[in-house]
Amino acid sequence: MPSRYNVAAMIAQDLLDILVCPVCKKPVALSAAGDSLKCGECRRVYPIQDDIPIMLVDAAKIDAA
Repeated sequence: MPSRYNVAAMIAQDLLDILVCPVCKKPVALSAAGDSLKCGECRRVYPIQDDIPIMLVDAAKIDAA
């Protein structure tokens, strides 16, 4: 049976499928390092702490790339 959790961060794939950026309401994607979620639209990066995504605008950083 395949795992329903992402290997890099213990976040259920079901949760990743429904999470959206609180600013622009676009889907977020797990970073390559697995330590944050990035919005492809507005480039905000939300940290993941203790396997919990912190989806607060004040906690986000804007990625230059």
